[in-house]
This record gives sequence, structure tokens and C-alpha cells, in this order.
Amino acid sequence: MTKGEVEAQVTHPPAAPEAAPEAPPAAQPKALPEPPPKAPAREPAWAEGVKRLRKAATTEPGRLRVIGAVVAALVLAFGAVTTWETTSRADAADRVLHRSQPLSADAAAIYRSLADANTAASTGFLGGGQEPADIRERYQRDIERASEKLATAAANAGSGGNGSSAAAISALNKLLPQYTSLIERARANNRQGLPLGGAYLRYANDTMQTRMLPAAEKLYKAENQRLDDDYADAEPYPWAALSLGALALAALVWTQRRNYRRTNRVFNAGLLAASTAAAVVLLWLVVGHTVARSGLSTSYDDGVRSLTVLNDARISSLKARGNENLTLVSRGAETTEEGKDKFDTAYQQQMRRLAGDSGLLAQAARLADDDAGKRPVATAADNVTVWKDRHKSARASDDAGRYEAALDKVIGSGGAKGGPGSASTGESFDNVDAALDTALAHEQREFQRAAEDGKGAMAGLPVGAAVLAVLGATGAVLGIGRRLSEYR
Repeated sequence: MTKGEVEAQVTHPPAAPEAAPEAPPAAQPKALPEPPPKAPAREPAWAEGVKRLRKAATTEPGRLRVIGAVVAALVLAFGAVTTWETTSRADAADRVLHRSQPLSADAAAIYRSLADANTAASTGFLGGGQEPADIRERYQRDIERASEKLATAAANAGSGGNGSSAAAISALNKLLPQYTSLIERARANNRQGLPLGGAYLRYANDTMQTRMLPAAEKLYKAENQRLDDDYADAEPYPWAALSLGALALAALVWTQRRNYRRTNRVFNAGLLAASTAAAVVLLWLVVGHTVARSGLSTSYDDGVRSLTVLNDARISSLKARGNENLTLVSRGAETTEEGKDKFDTAYQQQMRRLAGDSGLLAQAARLADDDAGKRPVATAADNVTVWKDRHKSARASDDAGRYEAALDKVIGSGGAKGGPGSASTGESFDNVDAALDTALAHEQREFQRAAEDGKGAMAGLPVGAAVLAVLGATGAVLGIGRRLSEYR
């Protein structure tokens, strides 16, 4: 090897043989991506609202906003509840005046007309075959009045009435034609002088006493209950509205005191206006409802109660008169278990209910609150005393076999109604009936006046409360807004 080759090898040594390629590493499994973190559960809306309020309450402007919202809400709630409660009570008072009491009076008129028609029929029968024209007209007038009042009651039975009223009206509408048919048969037989006429009259009276008058009484009680329910809705104090009003006014006073202590300003015009509006509504509510309640209570105590007792007294007098007449018609044909005349016994029961210290007339005299109400009741009581004496005399004549004399003492020598100077029980009955009619008319006027006063005391209160509440809430918001403007 030459010197040059040796130097070449030293300078350029031979390249090392290439290493064999390494095997690729084994495949590793890919790692799964981590799930994104879960968003924290959102709190309920009310909780977020509470947090915002707490945060807002840490600053004076925030506190003012919360106070303003609460005060305005209280004033608006006061106005809304006042409007709702006074509207419901005003509606109930209106029903008392224009619906339930007139319907109660109509129900009483139905009972009274039926009882009077029955009395007129028996009186006319005693007059003989030729029934007096005035008695016939009275009977027809009573039947027509009862029919008209039944139509009115039927029209109102489905609107605010109850099943009891509807059933009574239905029964009376079916029985009234049956009763009038029996009366016509009694008259036809009486004109011919047939004894069968008396049997028909007694059957008609039995239909009236055992079926028609109980149905009319049921209707009367149902309408009185509706009247009592309307009074119960109209009279209670609106405690919810009064409580909210006191709370709203207290909140407004507290807010103004707080404003004064923090700013040294005596008045805030908006808050002062809101306080005035709330105070006016509260005072109006207290005074108006107190006056309304007083008027309604007076209308019930001096009107409805007196009317109820007077109606009962008039019905008792009508029943007594009808039974007195039937005593002569039956001539002892019907008796009680004790052997006494059935109709005379019923007459005595009605007179005991009517007269005496605990009787209906004595109750009516105690309920009358003025001379105009007491005088006709006293007149009726005096005539009841005379009536009883004359009846005793008539019964003595009948028991002695002097039927014509007894008849004259019952229906009078001047005819069925009694002529001038005829000292008959019919004259006494007419005087009692006329006096009770005068007393009823007076007490009806007393009820009308007091009920109108009660209803009028709440006039305008529902609308006025709503308007003043809106103005008061607006004033509170503006007053707080004026204070907030100082922080801008």
C-alpha cells in the first residue's frame, strides 16, 4: 500500500456499515377525551331574586328601590281589596233593596191572597145563593193577585232561588186551578140550595189549609232565607281591606320617617300624596261601611222584622175568619177527637196566636219604633178584643139553635160584609185587616228608607278606592324616584 493510500484511509476512513432499520413501536390505544365540566345547577328564580335583593340592599339606592316597590305594591293591594270587598257588599245591599225583600213581600202576598180568597169564598157562601157582588169581586181579585205573584216568583226561581222555592211554586200552580174548580162547584150547588155545596166548600178549604197554604208558607220561608243570606253578605266589616289599609299607611309613615332621619327633609311630596290618598280611602272605607251597616241593620230591625210579624198577624186573622165562617157552614159536621167543632177549635188557636201579651200583635207593637207604626197595631188589637166578644155571642146563639141570629152576628145584617152599625164579627175582621194593612205599608216605607240609606253610603267607594290607590302608588314611586335622583 502506497503512502498516499495510507494517508487517504487515515483521512477518509471507510464508512461503517448501515444498521438495520428498527421495527416500528407497537400501536398504543388512543386516550378518550375528558368530558367537559358540568355547568353548576341554576338556582330557582325566587332564589336568584332574593340574592339580587340582598345585593341591592347593600347600597342606599338599592334599598330605596326595594322600599318604593313594597310601598307601591301595598297601596295597590289595599285599593284592589277595598274595591273587591266593597263591590260585593254593595251588590248584596242592592239585592236586599231591589230583589230579595220584594220577592219576600211577594211570597207573603201570595200567602195572604190565598188565605183571603178562602175567607171571601166562605163568606160569600154564607150570604146565600146570591153571593154579594163585592165579596165575589174580592175573591176574584185575590185569585188574580196570587196568580200574578206566582208568575213573578216562577220567573225568579231559576235566578238565585233554590229547589225549595221552585217545588212550592210548581205545587201551587197545580193546586190553584183545582181549588177554584171546587169553589165554583160549591157555588153552583149553593145557588140550587143543595147541601152538597157545603161539602165542596169544606173540601176546597181542606185543599187550601193542608196543601196550598203550607206550600205558600214554604215559599215564604225560602224567600226570607234568601233575604237573610243577602243581609249576611252585605253587613260584615271588610277586615281584609282594613288590615291592608292600616299596613300600607304604616309603611308610608315609616318610609317618610326614614327619609327625614337620613336627609333632614321634612316632607317628600310624592310620599305625602301617597299617604293622603291611603288615609282618605281608609277613612272613607271605615265611615262609609259603618253608615251602610247601620242603615242595613235599621232596615232589618225596624223594617223586615216588623213586616214579618205583621204578615204573620194578618195571615192569622185571615185563617181565624175563614174558620169562623166554616163553623157555620159545617154546622158541626166535622169535629175533633174531643168532640169539639173542628173549625171553631182552629179559630181559637189562631186568635190565641194573634192576641195576648205574647201574641203577634203585642210583638208588632214592641217592634214599632214610632207612633205611626204603633197606632194601627193598637187599633188592630182593640178590634181583635171586640171580635172575640162578638164571636162568643155568635157561638152562644148557634149552640142555642138560633142559626139565623148566629149568622147575623157573623156576617152582619147588611150582608156578607156587614152594613152600617152592624155589630158583626165580619166588621171587626175588616177593621183588623185594614189596620194591619196600614201598619204594613208604614213598615215597608221604613224599610225602603233605611235600606236606601245603607246602600247609598257605599256609593262611589269601589271606584274611588281604585282611583286613589293608583294615584297613591304613583305618588310613592315618584317620591322614591325623586330621592334616587340625588345619587346620580
